[in-house]
Amino acid sequence: MTSHTSLTPASRWLGYAGLLPQIICLGLTVTQSEYAFTAIAGGFAYAAAIFSFLGGVWWGQAIQSGRAGAGAYLVAVMPSLLAVALFLPWSIGWEWPGPALLYLGALIALSPTVDRALGFAAPDFMRLRWHLSLGLGGLTIALGIASMNLMRGQFAV
Repeated sequence: MTSHTSLTPASRWLGYAGLLPQIICLGLTVTQSEYAFTAIAGGFAYAAAIFSFLGGVWWGQAIQSGRAGAGAYLVAVMPSLLAVALFLPWSIGWEWPGPALLYLGALIALSPTVDRALGFAAPDFMRLRWHLSLGLGGLTIALGIASMNLMRGQFAV
């Protein structure tokens, strides 16, 4: 007896491979590489892009379900808007960049709760979503902590 799965092995492997850019950014920051500040900015950009992508996933699931109300579409546009809002303090020279990474990481880590609330995702997709979201969210939070330590000159993760 085989169980039905909506995910291919490639989708799983590529999903987990999607954690590699954040791992590299964190590594470059923790080792205080000459590219540490570029890695911090790149890590934020990557996390923000993935968070925005999740909104697109929710939008697509809402359309495919044929039963979504306006609330599902409103929720789907929020990740992009929140990512831009978290970038604004950097662009005007306020606190840079740790707090934005902490918030973004927490939002990513908690994003599967939105999938659960919307109710459109298959169970095996939800398992993968939790793994990837906790992974990327945790790595993004770690990058935020590392960046704050680097900025203070007290590096210890």
